[in-house]
Amino acid sequence: MAVRGAGVTAISTLAGVAVQAVTTIVLARLLTPADFGLITMVTTFSLLFMNFGVNGLTEVIVQRAEMNRSIASNLFWISLLAGAVLTVAFAGCGSLLADFYRSPPLSRITMAMAPTIFLASISMAHLALLKRGMQFVQLSSNEVASRVCSVVVSILCALRGAQYWALVAGAIAQPLCQSVGAWLVCRWIPSLPRRLPGTWSMLRFALSVYGRFGVNYISRNVDNVLVGWRFDSLVLGSYKKAYDLFSLSGSTFVASIFTVAVPTLSRCSTDLVRYRRYVLTALAVAAFVGMGLGADLTLVGADAIRLLLGPGWEATGRIFTFFGPGIGIMLLYCTHGWIHLSMGTPERWFHWGLIEFACTLLLFLVALPWGPEGVAAAWSASFWALTIPAFAYALKPTKIKISTVIGVVWRYVLASLLAGCATAAIRQEMHVPFLTGPSTVPVLLRISTISCVFWLLYLLLIVGLHRGLQPLHMMAAVGRELLPCASDTLKTDQYRTFATTVETTDR
Repeated sequence: MAVRGAGVTAISTLAGVAVQAVTTIVLARLLTPADFGLITMVTTFSLLFMNFGVNGLTEVIVQRAEMNRSIASNLFWISLLAGAVLTVAFAGCGSLLADFYRSPPLSRITMAMAPTIFLASISMAHLALLKRGMQFVQLSSNEVASRVCSVVVSILCALRGAQYWALVAGAIAQPLCQSVGAWLVCRWIPSLPRRLPGTWSMLRFALSVYGRFGVNYISRNVDNVLVGWRFDSLVLGSYKKAYDLFSLSGSTFVASIFTVAVPTLSRCSTDLVRYRRYVLTALAVAAFVGMGLGADLTLVGADAIRLLLGPGWEATGRIFTFFGPGIGIMLLYCTHGWIHLSMGTPERWFHWGLIEFACTLLLFLVALPWGPEGVAAAWSASFWALTIPAFAYALKPTKIKISTVIGVVWRYVLASLLAGCATAAIRQEMHVPFLTGPSTVPVLLRISTISCVFWLLYLLLIVGLHRGLQPLHMMAAVGRELLPCASDTLKTDQYRTFATTVETTDR
């Protein structure tokens, strides 16, 4: 059931990626980088407040062994009250943002974006209950529908010449549609709040999770603040679009699997043998996909962005090239949070987040004089520097050795590096006329050719480094389980065989 849920969320993720790709392609031709930069200056702060409750109270509902209507109702009203207070507070901060960025329109944009915070709080409990019940089809359908609604609103407004207000309208439409959909799908009606034992302990858990999210969010978005403050909305718009594509290529996959992974790992956290098998399999899959995806996008990213966004976005393609080497390791790094949450140790996750924030901020400050390209390179460097320490810290309560994790992933890292370097060398030597030039057909052919060469070399190297087809068998088994028509019986013997083979090889 867990892998089937992963399949549903993976399919919905692909649908979400398709929707976002359409949005990117269309809106990039209707709006300017400066329009995107202005909205980024506001959403960098509003999204932090929108996630109060969504990150924290959701995990309480999902992770708690016992959940009844009274507890869920209390959490709902706490989320609603917090959303109302934060909405009013954020609306009053518009002039502060306008002064900080030296951009007067931000005052009105901030007031218009403030209601998104309250709208997100309305659906928190309903979405969390759907996650707890593993109703992934309903969750995914609602997510895709809300994204489509947001896209349609933004495009229609942009076509009418609304400029950056088109993005504001889309940002409001998404949480509104998501909340309406959540209440329609989950017909639970909260009761009035009441005093219950254990409420404060649940709030402490939620605050630990949100604290970790907040620290992580700030470390993930301080670059936007620095670039927007140091330069202007035009540079920030180009940088943010490159970061969005970087994040979309990796973290969206992680986020979709996160919906399934945390409930699944939480249920088997007392069975360390089973827990170990699931963790190692998840890391192997993340490394296989992430390292290949990251290296491939590093090679073709600039061409892909030129093709997607069109003229006026050349700077985004240059910036994305520096993000590319961090895609695979970012995907792998993000999974360490699953371990903290599933083991019920959010405070450890929060403590690690403080270290992560300090290291990332230091790298940003060092790289800022080199412009947005330097900040993008700092992102990639931060993931490579922090991944092994993050897993060593997260795995302490599980008795899984960091050497075992390294043994699972190092071959994929090496294979992507070797295949990427070889493909880059081949590309330098290619002087085929129909593969050169900036027009659409040569760009498409160039992307296809380079990607095919890379993936062929990557798979051959994986097979060679593993001295067999075990990784391909594992991915085939996972792929079959992801299909909606697959059997409900998990192929755990294949997962166990793969994990055992890796551990035996490392010894």
